[in-house]
Amino acid sequence: MRALEPEDLEWLYRMENDDTLWDCGRSNVPYSRYVLRSYIAEARHDVYADGQVRLAVVEQKGQSVVGCVDLVDFSPRHLRAEVGIAIFPKFRRQGYATAALRMLSGYARNYLHLRQLYAVVSGDNVGALQLFRQCGYDSCAMLPDWLRKNDGTFAQAFLLRCGL
Repeated sequence: MRALEPEDLEWLYRMENDDTLWDCGRSNVPYSRYVLRSYIAEARHDVYADGQVRLAVVEQKGQSVVGCVDLVDFSPRHLRAEVGIAIFPKFRRQGYATAALRMLSGYARNYLHLRQLYAVVSGDNVGALQLFRQCGYDSCAMLPDWLRKNDGTFAQAFLLRCGL
C-alpha cells in the first residue's frame, strides 16, 4: 500500500465514476478530474488532519495499482474507523484484498493505535462479506433496508467489526 500520487489521477477518476460501485459506498455523484486532482494535491494524507486516508493497493512485482483501501469516519476519541476497499475487477480473487485488509489492520493497530475497525457491507455482496469475515471481522448487526440501490430498491447491510 502507498499514499496517492499525482499519477493516480486516471485510475482514481475511473473508480470514483464507476456507478456500479456506488451501491457499495456513500457517494452517488461523478467526480471531475479537477476535483480529484485537487484532492490528491491538497490532502495531507494524515488521518488526524483529514479525518480519512486513502491508500493505493499495489502489486509487489510491477507496482501496478490494483485498487485502493480507505479509512473514513476516523474517530481518535473512540479509537475506531470505517474501512472501505475496492479492487479492480481483473485483480479480484487473487488475494490482493485479503493482503490489503490485513496490512491496513496492522497499520491501524500499530501506528494509529485504533481499537477497532468496522465496515458496512451490503447483504447481497457475498464476496465482500466473505472477505471481511475471513480477515477477522464479525457481524454485529443486520441493518434492514439500509442501502438504497441504483434501481430504487433497498438492500439489507451488515455491520462488521474487527477488534485490533
